[in-house]
Amino acid sequence: MDLNRFAQLIVDYCVSIGTGDEVYIGASLEAFPLVKEIYKEAVKRGGYPRFNVRDEELTEIFYRYAPDELLDYLSPIDEYIAEKMDVRISIISSTHTKPLVAIPPEKIQRRNKAQRRLVEIFFERDGRGEIRWTVTAYPTRAMAQEAGMSILEFQEFVERALKLHRPDPVEEWRRQTEWQEDIREFLEKVDELRIVGEETDITFKVGGRAWINDDGRKNMPGGEVFTGPHEDATEGTIYFDIPVLWRGMEIKGVKLRFERGRVVEAKAREGQEYLEKIISVDDGASIPGELAFGLNYDITRPIKNILFDEKIGGTMHMALGSAYPSTGGRNKSSIHMDMVKNMEGAKVYADGDLIYRDGRFVIDELQRE
Repeated sequence: MDLNRFAQLIVDYCVSIGTGDEVYIGASLEAFPLVKEIYKEAVKRGGYPRFNVRDEELTEIFYRYAPDELLDYLSPIDEYIAEKMDVRISIISSTHTKPLVAIPPEKIQRRNKAQRRLVEIFFERDGRGEIRWTVTAYPTRAMAQEAGMSILEFQEFVERALKLHRPDPVEEWRRQTEWQEDIREFLEKVDELRIVGEETDITFKVGGRAWINDDGRKNMPGGEVFTGPHEDATEGTIYFDIPVLWRGMEIKGVKLRFERGRVVEAKAREGQEYLEKIISVDDGASIPGELAFGLNYDITRPIKNILFDEKIGGTMHMALGSAYPSTGGRNKSSIHMDMVKNMEGAKVYADGDLIYRDGRFVIDELQRE
């Protein structure tokens, strides 16, 4: 993998670093080869980068030994950084994909509540356009193993998802942007979306809400359009056949039933107790904060990593919890938990008209070769 090419895609296309930008880079030490290239390119453009090391073992130590008052603690330093950084680059680079498997869910729930203000600051600043950010991934051995791939196979998978295998990745992302923009503009005219599929018949109200074109800038890989549905109007049942991942935990076979915008029944084939604790963490955790369509057809299969799985071409996903204010969504929560559904065999109706079938938009102007 050409890491300098990767770094330039992040620095120039995703976050456009310039003179005087305060740049925050978060990653594990395993991703240091990529961090070094991003750091170098940021400095060359006049940015001021700082590197925050993330380590799964240290995270486990914190949860294992922290007293309750520390689990409830919100650091003013963390709050200051959240309020002041101009650019945030988060690099998923797991050395262990389930670091908190031995930690009681109650501790994680308690910590999530304490960190809620940081989540709110981020969403508020994003909604005001005050922060440029992106989340990307560095292919580690642990992630390859979790995906069920060899090391080299996984590196190639990541390269393809990021379009680094193309002669001009930036141009490819610009083409993706234009196509997704057509879809975004169409969906902004829709009042109601109904999704019908396996164990699924659910209706979302989206009229008046903004749809956002995720074209690889805020997520790399990108490849989705999303909105924040009306908080009190989701009705029906939806089944997610792709495993739900949250804080390194895996929940399988999730089925949710909604009334007046809120989950009234939640079932999981595996991880039922954990699912119930997540959606009860606060008042907004049982309300959808996001509805989206995955449109990156260079990603062809789930790998148990939500950054990639939610972009799979031919899927849709929904997130419980915080909405992005830029969509017009008003739901607030300490969580934002994405759940992905394979749309093969499913249909989507917009105000009663069929617009999507078997993983593809069927309206001529929204199709792409």
